[in-house]
Amino acid sequence: QVQLVESGGGLVQAGGSLRLSCAASGRTFSSYYMAWFRQAPGKEREFVAAISRSSLYVLYADSVKGRFTISRDNAKNTVYLQMNSLKPEDTAVYYCGAGGRTIGVTSSNYDYWGQGTQVTVSS
Repeated sequence: QVQLVESGGGLVQAGGSLRLSCAASGRTFSSYYMAWFRQAPGKEREFVAAISRSSLYVLYADSVKGRFTISRDNAKNTVYLQMNSLKPEDTAVYYCGAGGRTIGVTSSNYDYWGQGTQVTVSS
């Protein structure tokens, strides 16, 4: 089992940047595929980005491609999401997920979730 704690959310103006972090504890972090999802009010949780165990493979939602970058530091048990050129439609609670089977874009690929961190982008 792994515990996940997100941080780094906040209020930012459109065009600004934020860096989210997700710290993991428990079983070996490097054995997990990691992902970021987000959920806006009244909407379903949606995929944002994912990264393989060795950082060899990354996936992005089309809506964030070119603006967001996912990375991980296995020595620090942490996955990051660098968000640039933020837009009001990026406003959501951002969740990090961990899974042991494969990298994927659906939430069912991930077994463990953090509590989320709020990102609000003002226009």
